[in-house]
Formats: sequence, C-alpha cells, structure tokens
Amino acid sequence: MSAEPRINDRIRVPEVRLVGPSGEQVGIVPLAKALELAQEYDLDLVEVAATARPPVCKLMDYGKFKYESAMKAREARKNQAHTVIKEMKLRPKIDPHDYDTKKGHVVRFLKQGDKVKITIMFRGREQSRPELGFRLLQRLASDVEDLGFIESNPKQDGRNMIMVLGPHKKKTEAMAEAREAQAARKAGRQGSTDASPEDGAAEASDETPSEA
Repeated sequence: MSAEPRINDRIRVPEVRLVGPSGEQVGIVPLAKALELAQEYDLDLVEVAATARPPVCKLMDYGKFKYESAMKAREARKNQAHTVIKEMKLRPKIDPHDYDTKKGHVVRFLKQGDKVKITIMFRGREQSRPELGFRLLQRLASDVEDLGFIESNPKQDGRNMIMVLGPHKKKTEAMAEAREAQAARKAGRQGSTDASPEDGAAEASDETPSEA
C-alpha cells in the first residue's frame, strides 16, 4: 500500500471533516463542497486522518508540504547523533608516558560526546593483583571527571577488568560545538587573508614624505 495520503479526486467518501488552511476547524462538509473550497483557495484537499469517521481532510499546498517535510527529514538525519563506544586498553603497570597518552585519547573521545570502554589487561601473575587494575581505573575516572562519569563500574571479565565512562555532554551538543569551532577557525583564516601583507605595503608606499 502507498504511504502517500489521498488528495483531491482520489478521496472517495461522501463527506469529510474539513480543516482550513490555517488550521481552523470548518466542520463536516460534503466532499463536493470541500473540493470546491480547495479550488477557490487554489490549494489541495489532503486526507490527513483516513481512519477517522468521517475522514479528516485539510486544505494545503501539498507540493510545498512534501518539500518542507523532506527538508526537515534530511536535516534530522544530518543532526542525528549515533551513540559510539570507543575502546581504550591499558596494562595494570603502565608507565607514566603511556598513561598520559591513553588519557589524552579518552579526553578526546569524551569531548566528542562518545562513551569509552576502558579495558585493563592482566597477564601472568598480574591476575592475582586485581586491585592494581581497579586503582588504575579509579585514577583515570578521577582525572577526566570534568568530562565524563563512570557509567559502568569496574568489573572483572576473565583476564580483563572493564569500566565504561559516559560523557557529560550529549553527542548533539558536542557536534554543535565542533561545528561552531570550525566556523570560527574558518572566519579567522578569512580575516587573516583579507589583511594581507601587500595591503600594508601599499599603505606604506602611499605615505612617502614629500620633497622639501
């Protein structure tokens, strides 16, 4: 079955509950009268509630309505935020430099509005010291608490210990801020291009002292 509503002559009922162009309730009228009003307004008669008794029809510019609906759907898809879970793996005895590098990645992910799954990998005798992994996860969560929170507490999973961090910012907010920052950088580059060195040189040459 077509998802398109019935319009104009395709509507096959004796009477309809008519809604005017501005949303005003006209009431129940014969179909012929509704079609006559549509012609007077140079609009379409569109069935908006086919299962009602009688069906509800509205006077509108159906072509414009379809175009605006398509644009809204396109914008909604463009701004749709997909939940992404990034993963970062650490060893319980990680050295300070590697820790800072890994933490930097976690910070970047959280700023982008993504969740981060932190996995501590135990090997050999390390498996008998789960507290090392727990303390490392707690340290990391504390270091990034201004950007994210513990969504899933640390738990042992075989040879690994896992914790999930959630961002304070929603994905849509992070995307909006990224777009604003990109626009600001673009405007800054444009401004520096407009104020080129050649302009300054030209102004300097115009101000040469006159001969005495």
